[in-house]
Amino acid sequence: MSSLTVDVLEAVLESSADPVLLMRTDRTDWPVELVNTAFANLAAGVQVNGPFAVVCEALFGRDSALEISEAIRSGEQTRLPVECAGKECVLTLVPLSGEDGARYAAVYVRDVAGTPPATDDAALSQALLKAKRRIRDLDRDDPVTGLLNERAFRDVLEHDWAVAAREHSSLALVRFELADFGAYVDVFGRHASDSCLRRVGRAIRRCLRRASDVVARLDDDSFVVLSHAADEDGVRSFAARIAAAVRELGLHHPRSRRDRFVTVDFEVEVRAADGDGPPLSTVLDRGRET
Repeated sequence: MSSLTVDVLEAVLESSADPVLLMRTDRTDWPVELVNTAFANLAAGVQVNGPFAVVCEALFGRDSALEISEAIRSGEQTRLPVECAGKECVLTLVPLSGEDGARYAAVYVRDVAGTPPATDDAALSQALLKAKRRIRDLDRDDPVTGLLNERAFRDVLEHDWAVAAREHSSLALVRFELADFGAYVDVFGRHASDSCLRRVGRAIRRCLRRASDVVARLDDDSFVVLSHAADEDGVRSFAARIAAAVRELGLHHPRSRRDRFVTVDFEVEVRAADGDGPPLSTVLDRGRET
């Protein structure tokens, strides 16, 4: 990005009364490139010149940050309702491309409190947008837990692996399997088992360390987490904390061969996306070969 381009962009951003941020999306940490004064004021007390995932979680909360992260990966223009500093806002995410092939996204935040009532056309547009998002979510979400399903997770992993390959960085996968879950289903039935899966999924999601971390349900008894951490010992500690959080749910399991409560086993894999080895997605296929 030339200095002239930066000067022009800064002038454009400063001319907006709405908070505006520009970030790179072709790097794993989504570094913030530019913010205008309005955004800096909105983020008072938050360091805004670091990874966007960190800024996003600090401003909008973990749940909204995870949804925004999914929107960034989709590469589509998106509008999302968020809450910031106690106010209801709309966040607009606009993908952009540079002449050198670099990819960016502009983030606009607008306070919707006190805005005039929507016209019929605007209300219809909002309703269509919500319906489109709901259809997208039905296609991407696991119907039991509300987490990403395996197909959507593979799309995220493929995207992040390609970014990591350009940066010569590493990614980590942690696969969790519920211990003796078939016996749990036999005792309590499918309805209670689905409730168990939802609670385990929420426990895993609460333990995620950054907005760029992703969790999905793979099949009947397993979950997977994608992390951008590269330190295997750190990832194992992270996985152990999740396993402890699941155990602390205190979900009674009378037929567990290990414990009186529902527990998970975990497997950690950290790989460098250098093109020399198999992609990290092969971890998802272990145990499925016939």
